Amino acid sequence: MANAMSDTSAKNTRVLVMLCALVAGMVGLSFAAVPLYRIFCQVTGYGGTTQTVVNSYDIPILAREVKVSFNADHAPDLPWSFEPVQRRVTVKLGEEALVYFRARNFGDQPITGTAVFNVTPFKAGPFFSKIECFCFTEQTLAPGEEVEMPVTFFVDPAMDEDKTLKDVREITLSYTFFRAKE
Repeated sequence: MANAMSDTSAKNTRVLVMLCALVAGMVGLSFAAVPLYRIFCQVTGYGGTTQTVVNSYDIPILAREVKVSFNADHAPDLPWSFEPVQRRVTVKLGEEALVYFRARNFGDQPITGTAVFNVTPFKAGPFFSKIECFCFTEQTLAPGEEVEMPVTFFVDPAMDEDKTLKDVREITLSYTFFRAKE
């Protein structure tokens, strides 16, 4: 009888340890989910996440053109104006382009903001490559300060080889500025 209780107690202890390990693992995965998802999106271009490159020197320029439109928003708690200087450009696949966005701080103290971005249609995200962008770093604006922030990009000519992207004639690059976490 004592031996049976000992076996039951050992089994219960094993089950308890396994359940605790499972709960700890689930909690750990929940904290890792956001950074892992962000890495996944950056690597695959999923969800319209653009690619980051150093330069476009050896990229061929094709005759096919796409219109690239720009959208700019900011969080309601950020007292900034934020807009593209130009609403749209037409570029050839592989051709490097430089555009600007303008931001102004209407607050009475310096504010640091960070921009998140995406590309639509989402399927074009892996082919939209940024060389330089204000979104790579946080931006601090003094009270009343207005700045123009550059974005250098190109649309990868490999997009022309993807049959699912033959219908893409326009791409929208969207940014949203948020107050940076202190």
